[in-house]
Amino acid sequence: MQVYGMRVVEDGEDFSLLEVGQGGHGGQVILRKDETSPQERQGYGLVHHVSFRVPDNAAIKVWAEKYQTLNIPNSGLVDRFYFEALYARVGHILIEISTDGPGFATDEPYETLGERLSLPPFLEPKREMIEATVRPFNTSRTHK
Repeated sequence: MQVYGMRVVEDGEDFSLLEVGQGGHGGQVILRKDETSPQERQGYGLVHHVSFRVPDNAAIKVWAEKYQTLNIPNSGLVDRFYFEALYARVGHILIEISTDGPGFATDEPYETLGERLSLPPFLEPKREMIEATVRPFNTSRTHK
């Protein structure tokens, strides 16, 4: 909690409600206290990691320096094409810090955004396999 500047809002018997930044919706984390379950692994239906956003490259570099200063093992900056990321495991939790930009909304027109699977250039050669693997979901627009 101290590394990320989180405040305890509520501390129950088997959970803590933490808040970061201005708090409120999007700024709260519920941390379940569980010392008996095995560490989760990536897969369908499991939480693999949590991600916190930062505005830009300058902000994520501050986090990389903070990790180094505190001797927290981490991935170093990772270019994900749509954003930059930094990963560190704290206990059983994989924490991702990622930038807002450049963002997914910059590579296709707003009017058709989300109608086609967008992939970064390095994954284009694997498009057929990825599209065969990803479960489709309804992207039709509704105006309710």
